[in-house]
Amino acid sequence: MDVDSYLARIGYAGSLGTKPQVLRDLHRAHMHSVPFENIDIHLGQRIELGLESIYDKIVRRRRGGFCYELNGLFAWLLERLGFAVRRHSGRVFGAAGLGPEFDHLTLQVSAGEAWLVDVGFGDSFVEPLPLVPSNAVEQAGCGYRLQLTDEIWCLERRKQGEDWEPQYQFTLVQRRLEEFAAMCDFHQTDASSPFTQKRVCSLATPVGRITLSGRRLILTDGDRREESELADEEAIRKVLRQRFGIDLGDVTGAQSRGAFV
Repeated sequence: MDVDSYLARIGYAGSLGTKPQVLRDLHRAHMHSVPFENIDIHLGQRIELGLESIYDKIVRRRRGGFCYELNGLFAWLLERLGFAVRRHSGRVFGAAGLGPEFDHLTLQVSAGEAWLVDVGFGDSFVEPLPLVPSNAVEQAGCGYRLQLTDEIWCLERRKQGEDWEPQYQFTLVQRRLEEFAAMCDFHQTDASSPFTQKRVCSLATPVGRITLSGRRLILTDGDRREESELADEEAIRKVLRQRFGIDLGDVTGAQSRGAFV
């Protein structure tokens, strides 16, 4: 890894070291620069968990990724910068209930105290959360808190005017990146995976979030939400270039799930 290139990729030019403020600044910079996206799955391009290939995709080719890629690579950067990092398996709450083990990769990082670090869960907290139970934190109009029951941690989120909802749960058992390989394969091949059902590309902004979901472009700014339908693949690729900095070149999705759109 070229640390300087990675820091340039996320637009980070601040101080280094292992202080909490550095961790917060790095996390925020990553969330504002590297999109959560599953485009390769819909282009029929296999996602591998080798750190070198993830680095090439995200840093050199200026792409995004999903949790295994984003948190896997961010953990490597943080370790190179001197942070102590532990990788944990998360089980995501979805429409069908609680997902299986290794459904999500999340991180615990030591910086003065223990922090939950996660740049790979899409629309979620922008700065790390203290790994402390029942400590509610407000970020970008949402509340976040961690609950602890019988050594199982649960991340909960509360949108304005709504009740707390569980996002995912995890234990502090330390894992290795390669242990997530089977679920990474599942999520990019199985018809029941949410990642095979719909293309998504989403990025936090200083005022909200920009998301491409299927053909829909969704812009949020505080309480304001604006949606528009994109006409065709050319329009989608233009949005990817202009809004997310993703240039797919001549790659097509004909070899996998039909048309890219």
